[in-house]
Amino acid sequence: MKWLKKMMAKPSAERDPQQSNAYDRIGGEKVIRALAKQFYHQMQTNPDTQALLAMHRAPIAESEQKLFEFLSGWLGGPQLFHQRHGHPALRARHMPFSIDETMRDQWLLCMQRALAIEIKEPQHREAIYQAISTLADHMRNQ
Repeated sequence: MKWLKKMMAKPSAERDPQQSNAYDRIGGEKVIRALAKQFYHQMQTNPDTQALLAMHRAPIAESEQKLFEFLSGWLGGPQLFHQRHGHPALRARHMPFSIDETMRDQWLLCMQRALAIEIKEPQHREAIYQAISTLADHMRNQ
């Protein structure tokens, strides 16, 4: 998990191609795009996440693209979200939505299933899930 924290701390708008990071380790853009797509597929098809789905405005493709852009930078790749939308400021961006433990858990369920499908190495899945769980918990505002 130290490698994830180290590369997340890098404030540069561009990635350092010499830096070993999660983005490269899990397969780069192709895998992260598939992860974002799978995350929203899970949300749309799981009866247990329909309340979470209802919070997302249509079209889902826009949310999927933003998740891909965020994950790209968060995992050490190109800072696409920052370049296109400014600083992520995730907590502030999520304040208009009522996010309690149930919503956090539904979000994490979708991410856990997406990670299980798209990330090949168990240690990478676990490290990413642990880090994203902390982030998801921080989004709670209820």
